[in-house]
Amino acid sequence: MNKHYAGILLACFSVNALAALPVTLKSPDGRISVTVDSKDNKPVYSVSYQDKSFLETSELGLKTSLGDISKDLTYLSHETAKYDEQYTMHNSKVSDVHYVANGMTVRFAAQHDLALDVEYRVSNRDVAFRYRLSGPEDFTRVKVLSEATTFNLPDDATTFITPQALPETGWMQTKPSYEEPYTFDEPVGTPSANGVGYTFPALFKNADKGWILISETGVDSRYVGAKLAEGSKQGVYPLAFPQEGENAGIGGTYAAMAMPAQTPWRTITLGDTLAPVVETTASFDLVKPYYEPSMPYQMGRATWSWIVWQDDSINYDDQIAFIDLAASLQFEYVLIDNWWDQRIGRDRMESLVKYAAKKNVGVLLWYNSNGWWNDAPQTPQNRMNTAPARREEMQWLQSIGVKGLKVDFFGGDKQETIKLYEDIITDANDYGLTITVHGSTLPRGWERMYPNFVTSEAVLASENLVFHQTSLDQHAYNATILPFTRNPVAAMDFAPVFFNKRLSRDQKAGTKRSTTDAFELATGVLYFSPVQHFGVTPNNLEEQPDFVIDALKSMPTVWDETKFVSGEPGKHAVLARRHKDKWYVAAVNGEPEAKTLEVSLPMLKGKPVQVIYDKPDNRAGLSKTEIPASGKINLELNAEGGALIIYQH
Repeated sequence: MNKHYAGILLACFSVNALAALPVTLKSPDGRISVTVDSKDNKPVYSVSYQDKSFLETSELGLKTSLGDISKDLTYLSHETAKYDEQYTMHNSKVSDVHYVANGMTVRFAAQHDLALDVEYRVSNRDVAFRYRLSGPEDFTRVKVLSEATTFNLPDDATTFITPQALPETGWMQTKPSYEEPYTFDEPVGTPSANGVGYTFPALFKNADKGWILISETGVDSRYVGAKLAEGSKQGVYPLAFPQEGENAGIGGTYAAMAMPAQTPWRTITLGDTLAPVVETTASFDLVKPYYEPSMPYQMGRATWSWIVWQDDSINYDDQIAFIDLAASLQFEYVLIDNWWDQRIGRDRMESLVKYAAKKNVGVLLWYNSNGWWNDAPQTPQNRMNTAPARREEMQWLQSIGVKGLKVDFFGGDKQETIKLYEDIITDANDYGLTITVHGSTLPRGWERMYPNFVTSEAVLASENLVFHQTSLDQHAYNATILPFTRNPVAAMDFAPVFFNKRLSRDQKAGTKRSTTDAFELATGVLYFSPVQHFGVTPNNLEEQPDFVIDALKSMPTVWDETKFVSGEPGKHAVLARRHKDKWYVAAVNGEPEAKTLEVSLPMLKGKPVQVIYDKPDNRAGLSKTEIPASGKINLELNAEGGALIIYQH
């Protein structure tokens, strides 16, 4: 059996039809407790960590075309199980995962002889639950119109969450594109910017008790992508389905399913520090691969002319320059963005792909997802939205040697839209193509479910650093938010590392960068994406010292381990990642004042390391040192500065 498909071991399975509610399930280490109960004949649950409340009494249930399966329910029984699984990821922040959890399924009887099962899994850092609805044989299908699910945060909790955008707003009516800024330590119940709730994942600070990250996984073409509705001042955030206007009104806002029906998993990661949040694997623990990869897909680094040189760079000669840059940096890929079909042409693209192959560089090509659901004019259009056109196009791409696609402008979470994602990704596997998506929703377990899926934007990404000075001014601050919010649950195609002082081709115009060079280099490790599209340009080869270029040449994009070292949103972030026997420690300062950080690196105590640090002029310097036996080292960070520690055995 392929090691990516390791089996699951179930043990100590038991059924109890006599016990009354409430029933409690604990994590293997006993620190996390989930209690399921009934209140006014409605199922409810609560979550605690080390006997401290993290989610207060919260509601459960479904509202369906077969009736309201959230009230007038009768407890029938519950059963428990233990889960022990080992699996391997080839495209993640961790490679070998050992998932151990306790499970409990609580069954309720509903009207019309329907049964609602609420299945829970609790590991040492995550809680997950989902619903199963079953009934008589003549109930063959159901529409899940909404859910009664709520997350009741403590009243004194604060938020680090990103608001949902209104449909058909923004540039060329392409929203929601999941590119809104995060709240910062706001009280629960503060109205969102657009009045339509918040996007997953959602981070909450439980006062001085710890942190809670709420998200979902296992969303595929059989359901919708969900979000959080507006919260109350008592901290109650209902789960919400897509808005009617998403994807230009195509499709319903409900999930249409065959019976028995099963929902995706809702995940809750919690702990007294941010370590469980950074290190969680809940997105992958609860799903399985849907198919075998058609080939061994290679992850890696890519040059990308468009991010700094913009649309004018989509021509044959400039793409030759960025292929040559990728070869010089020993990068695996070059990404060629929008308009290539018009400004380069298909015949010349074939020759570009051949030229890149001779340089050992693979080509990734941009596509518009569009049929007609937004006004984005970029081409190629109408090649990804229907199966005949898509498969014809992918066959041609395979024939000329293209390695993967970046597909843009989706604009919604309806079932119809989720199906489009799934269709593009699964068709691409037939032709040996990887898929990256932009203008897109959060991947919900997709890196494991679809082996050729690579990464998603779903963040206020680096293009905004080029478009808006205010975004660039917030660049360092946001680098202390995203590692604890968006990036823990899924790959994030932020596209990091900019060395140009002004983000333009000639560096005489454009937005002005205030972050240090060491900060920029550190973001290549801090932000996780298995294919990382870098903001470097050909001039950087001459402008940066050899040790910076060497660090780029050897920088991994997939990892065997990821560890939280220290950090606090808005202040600083320090993460450690290991690839084989090589450790990288990335540190960034999100504030406009210099600071000294004492970081603890027990995995490196007594080891010789290289430290790329901030010089007074904001250029990068290099020092070699040995981590003391204590495992602790001080890092001096400039304002909006950073550092990168590298160790290789």
